[in-house]
Amino acid sequence: MQRELLTCAIRAALMAGKDILEVYNDPKANFGIERKADNSPLTIADKRAHERIVNELKETSIPMLSEEGRHTDYSIRKGWKSLWIVDPLDGTKEFIKRNGEFTVNIALVENGMPVMGVVYIPVSRTLYFAEESIGAYKMADVDHHAAGLSADDLMEKADRLPLEQADTKGFVVVASRSHLSPETEEYIHQLEKEYGNIHIISCGSSLKICRVAEGTADVYPRFAPTMEWDTAAGHAIVRSAGKNIYLTDEQTPLHYNKENLLNPWFVVK
Repeated sequence: MQRELLTCAIRAALMAGKDILEVYNDPKANFGIERKADNSPLTIADKRAHERIVNELKETSIPMLSEEGRHTDYSIRKGWKSLWIVDPLDGTKEFIKRNGEFTVNIALVENGMPVMGVVYIPVSRTLYFAEESIGAYKMADVDHHAAGLSADDLMEKADRLPLEQADTKGFVVVASRSHLSPETEEYIHQLEKEYGNIHIISCGSSLKICRVAEGTADVYPRFAPTMEWDTAAGHAIVRSAGKNIYLTDEQTPLHYNKENLLNPWFVVK
């Protein structure tokens, strides 16, 4: 059953990526940018990706919490033992900037913990996927033409995470391009005291979590606001790669389907 759900989630992510790229690569597209209540941007691509994922996942009969969907009241949602948590286009600001650092995020959460995740980067055609019983994987050069393949087929072609590589950069910290808070700077300063040679890399969206999962970064501190749909898919991948997302005590894992969907500050390691 889990493999079938993973296959469905991968298909949904790849097809949503196709829809996003049709807007992204259209020289005449103005993206139809709107502003949501929190003043964050919303584009035609966000809407199309959301509709695609809803259509692909509805066959699973598992309820969904999507950034772009109507949010079910907690009085009902708290009874959901399983749910999809989705961000159809994570990194809308990166999308608008056309820097390619945006993703499709789909996670399956059970009893508050992400047990399955898919993160797809449409521009680079890179796919991350994971399920807690099979581990985490990364696959390059994959697009919607692979949507008909099963999770097992894709696992055979993918690399298991974390990747094997030589450590040549010392201790690597991944940080947001646009959310480096004073608290994050202080955390990095403490790491410099502990490890000496600190190398900081920046990237957008849930790519930061995936960098830790694959082993190209050691830690990602996030002391700034995020929502559950920003992290759930990446959290499933990093968990399946043998790491985790913790609260700032670095012991308590991040939890999902809370009444307040805003995440507390966290550290990925």
